[in-house]
Amino acid sequence: MVTIKDIARESGYSVSTVSRVLNHRNDVSPDAKRKIEEIVEKHHFVPNNNAKHLKQNNSESIGVLVKGISNMLFASIVEEIQQMVEKTRYTVIVSYLDEDDNEVEQALLLCRERKPLGLLFLGGNPEYFEHGFSSVDVPCVMVTTQSEQMHLDNLSSVSTDDIKAARRAVDALFEANHRQIGILGGNIETSFTSHQRFVGCVESFQSRNMVFDTERCYESVRFSYDSAYRGMKRLLAKFPEVTAVFAMSDVMAIGAIRALIDMGYKVPEDISVIGFDGTMLAEYSHPRLTTIKQQYKTLATRSIEILFGQIELNKEPVHELVPFELIQGESVKVIGE
Repeated sequence: MVTIKDIARESGYSVSTVSRVLNHRNDVSPDAKRKIEEIVEKHHFVPNNNAKHLKQNNSESIGVLVKGISNMLFASIVEEIQQMVEKTRYTVIVSYLDEDDNEVEQALLLCRERKPLGLLFLGGNPEYFEHGFSSVDVPCVMVTTQSEQMHLDNLSSVSTDDIKAARRAVDALFEANHRQIGILGGNIETSFTSHQRFVGCVESFQSRNMVFDTERCYESVRFSYDSAYRGMKRLLAKFPEVTAVFAMSDVMAIGAIRALIDMGYKVPEDISVIGFDGTMLAEYSHPRLTTIKQQYKTLATRSIEILFGQIELNKEPVHELVPFELIQGESVKVIGE
């Protein structure tokens, strides 16, 4: 009798990827979906829904709530988490939310319907945790967002210092002799991550006794290629003197570069671009992207280790900052050279 593990072995994909295809999930590449479905059809494989239901009721699952469907960093972290959890007795339930959704409401719904033993939040807004999180009664870890200031008994965090990392990105542009610097980022009123990175940008300007003109030099976009593409055009329209752009994610940076090229600009000869995240995308973009690299494997590993420690050993909440690194690519030009 063919099992889901047999399908995974033959296809070359993980059990969790096969499971997502069988459950008609959208977060699977077309190639993986096609190959897995061909093998399923070849073996006339039928998922054992009774066993699946029993497994869910046994509550041996970990919930992962992911804000934003285009976040390449989160995709890498989720893949790493899935590979780690597959080696344990637990299963993973991944829920994707719009970047403006209330993740705490989704967490409460997930807890009622699936009864996970713990939750991981990839991206999060502390404001949502101030209202309603007290009803979440399982251990939780915020991944990439700091939660120490919230002082919640069942909430840990593993993150990059977004303020310092964003400041380092803008510092790099100043060090390359740029002064007309624009920023593409999320809505600083609703996105905690974008707000933190914005604070870092402003600090970089203030350290040089300069004032950042938010209305003219900041363009609010979503964390997606298309939104950043359109946002770059809007930024240029209101700030035509711009010589360098800090984009708050690699996805935004790639969208911005495409817009610049389509408008006849050269990167970095005419306008420099620096990203944030250090995803694989940055290594293979043209030009190779200068970016702030987050340590996604460490973020994933420590998040799982902390969550398991709370679930199995009832450990106290932990709050850790993971080091970041400025990766020098080819997308920033030093003015005057």
